[in-house]
Amino acid sequence: MLPIFGMGANEQCDPEYPRRCVFYVSDGTGVTAQTLGHSLLTQFNRQSFKAARVLPFVDDENKARRAQAEINQSAEDDGVRPIVFSTLVNESLKVIVRDSDAFFLDLLGGFIGTLEKELQQTAGRVRGLAHGASDHDRYMSRIDAVNFALQHDDGLSADGYGRAELILLGVSRVGKTPTCLYLSMQHGLHVANYPFSVEEIQAQRLPPVLRPHRSKLFGLTIQPDRLSQIRSSRKPDSVYASVSQVRAELTGAESLMQVENIAYLDTTLLSIEEIAVIVLQRCGLITESFS
Repeated sequence: MLPIFGMGANEQCDPEYPRRCVFYVSDGTGVTAQTLGHSLLTQFNRQSFKAARVLPFVDDENKARRAQAEINQSAEDDGVRPIVFSTLVNESLKVIVRDSDAFFLDLLGGFIGTLEKELQQTAGRVRGLAHGASDHDRYMSRIDAVNFALQHDDGLSADGYGRAELILLGVSRVGKTPTCLYLSMQHGLHVANYPFSVEEIQAQRLPPVLRPHRSKLFGLTIQPDRLSQIRSSRKPDSVYASVSQVRAELTGAESLMQVENIAYLDTTLLSIEEIAVIVLQRCGLITESFS
């Protein structure tokens, strides 16, 4: 069972609305169902949701009936019908799950029918195409990008920065590594990251290893209180995590980036996905994923 990110035991939710269970049902991985479903649910901030259940690879009748039984059991246990987001392609399997005691949302069906009319052709209705590895070259390029991000994480292998399309800068724990990995996995970009040391911040000069790559640099920063919380989970009660230490580092790092005319972004209230999109936009690196 997977949580709905940012939802669940939300004390701000209106008790007038009973907590609902959510199912993501797919004949593939369920990633599309989760992405679209979550985007819709976040618009209802007065509603509380229980842990989400992802039912992937529902690709035959037995699995569809097991999914139906699980959904029905949830409705019986909770006394309120769950919400089902479906990306099932097979019509017979879709009917089985739709007959559950649930509010069923077909995330693909309506669009496929509309597109068939517009394009004047029948859709193939083949499961799993959205996240398949049919484009071998593209798949391998992303694997290469992920390996690059791992090999050039946290200032490692700086001699490989020539291959980088982007180098993220910032103090420790501002979100550089997860952003690099997201950009490599989702967009196939070769991204490195470099952590400013205290000495480099005090010098207020760009480290020599970064100077040849100035056009690829972009900085991340964060509010001191939030960074202190993040660092405290790693090293509680340490100077490293103290508010005074992080405030000094952040102020110095931001000053350094301003002096060197390097754009940077405050990540405090942003998800990794949001950080990635903003960085891509500001750096002119929007990829085909956004076409």
